[in-house]
Amino acid sequence: MKEHPLFEIREKRKKGVSAGVYSACSANKYVIEAVLEKARATNTCALIEATANQVNQFGGYTGMRPADFAGFLYGIADSNGIDRDLIVPGGDHLGPLTWQNEASGPAMEKACELIREYVLAGFTKIHIDTSMKLADDDKNTKLSDEIIARRAVQLAGVAESAFEELRKIKADAVPPVYVIGSEVPIPGGAQGGDDEISVTSPHEFEQTYETFKREFHGAGLQDAFERIIGVVVQPGVEYSDSEVSEYDRHAASGLCTSLKKYPDIVFEGHSTDYQTKEALKQMVEDGVAILKVGPALTYALRQALFALNDIENELMDCKFSDRAVLSCFRNVLEEAMLANPQHWEKYYMADNNSDMSIKLKYSYSDRCRYYLPVGEVDKAIDKLVRNIDSLDIPLSVLEQYMPLQYAHVREGRLQPCARSLIKDRISDYIDDYIYAVCP
Repeated sequence: MKEHPLFEIREKRKKGVSAGVYSACSANKYVIEAVLEKARATNTCALIEATANQVNQFGGYTGMRPADFAGFLYGIADSNGIDRDLIVPGGDHLGPLTWQNEASGPAMEKACELIREYVLAGFTKIHIDTSMKLADDDKNTKLSDEIIARRAVQLAGVAESAFEELRKIKADAVPPVYVIGSEVPIPGGAQGGDDEISVTSPHEFEQTYETFKREFHGAGLQDAFERIIGVVVQPGVEYSDSEVSEYDRHAASGLCTSLKKYPDIVFEGHSTDYQTKEALKQMVEDGVAILKVGPALTYALRQALFALNDIENELMDCKFSDRAVLSCFRNVLEEAMLANPQHWEKYYMADNNSDMSIKLKYSYSDRCRYYLPVGEVDKAIDKLVRNIDSLDIPLSVLEQYMPLQYAHVREGRLQPCARSLIKDRISDYIDDYIYAVCP
C-alpha cells in the first residue's frame, strides 16, 4: 500500500529538518494553475483543498460535489501537461459546519455523507472539524472536547469504511491522513475588527490530543489515529478586513514547545494569509508545518485583474471612442457585489459609502472571490483577457502597473500575455510559502 506523501514531512522533521507544506484552499482556475505550475517547477506536491461549504454533496457554493472538484483539479493538470501525481487533494472543515443550524442528528448525518463522498472521490488529506455547536447543543456551555472528539470519531469511522470501499475499486488507493483539532479559526478570516486572538495554550492542545486518542482507541480506530498527521491550533495569526495579526514566535513558544512530546504530528495553521515570508518560515521552524492559505491567492488575482484593467483603460481608451469595447471589470465586479451583499455584509463595516467602496475592492478578507464566477463578472474577465492580449503593452506601462511582473518580463522569465501575468502575480504569494516550507 502506498504511503501518503505528507508522511515524508513528518519523517524529515524527526531528523531535525524544518520541512513543511502549504495548502492552497481555492476553487479558482487561475489560482489552481499557478499552484500546479509552481509545484512542477519546484518539484513539490500541490496540496489543494476544498472546504465543506464550497464543495459538498449538495454542490456547495461552487456547484461541485467532491468527485466534480477532483475532476476539475485533474482536468486543469491534464490541460497544462502537469503530472497528476503532484496533486494531493484535501477536504477542509469536513463536518457539520454547513448545517450547524440543525440538530445534531440530521447535521451529523449530512456530515457523514459529506466525508464519505470526499474519501470516495480520492481526497486523501481530511480535516475533520466538529468544533462548532449544533442547534440542540447547550448555548450557555462550551462544547466539550469529549463531544467534539466523539463526533469526529463518528466521521472518521465513515471515512475508514469509505476508503475500504474505494480500495475495492482502486487497489493502489492511498489511505487518507487526518487533521483534527477543536480550536479551529473561523473559515474566511475574522468577522469585523473586534475579534480577539489568543494563542492555544499547551494544556488545551495536549488535552485535545489525549481526548481524541482515547475516543479513537475506544472506538477501535487505532489505525486511523496513527494516520492523524496534524492538529489545528491557533498560533496567534489571523487577518480581518483591514488588519493582519503578525506571528509572534515568543508568544507561541509555550505551545510550540509542547509539540515536542508528540513527534508523530505537526500543527496546522489556518489564516496564515498575508504573513511575511520570514514569519511563515518561523512558523514552520516552530512546528506549524501545514500552512493554510486561500484568500491571499485570490487577493493577488484581484490585484492582477485590477492592474490589467488599468492597462486596458490606459491603452484602449485613447484608441476607441466607444467604451463598449472595454471590459469595465472593476465596475462590473462592484455592481455584482452591491446587488448581492450576502457574501460580504458580515465582514465589512463602514461609516459611509466611500469607505465601503474601498473595502469591497481592497479588503484583506477578499470577499471579491465569491463574485468572480458570477456570469457578468466572468464575462468581464474574459473580455479583459482578450483585450490585453490584443495589445502590445509598452514595457514602461507594464512597469507602472505591474512592476514585479515587468521585472520578470525583462529577465526573460515571463511572457506579457494576460494569463501569464495573472498567474505570475499569484505566484508572488506562493513563492513566500515555498520559501517557508522548503528547508
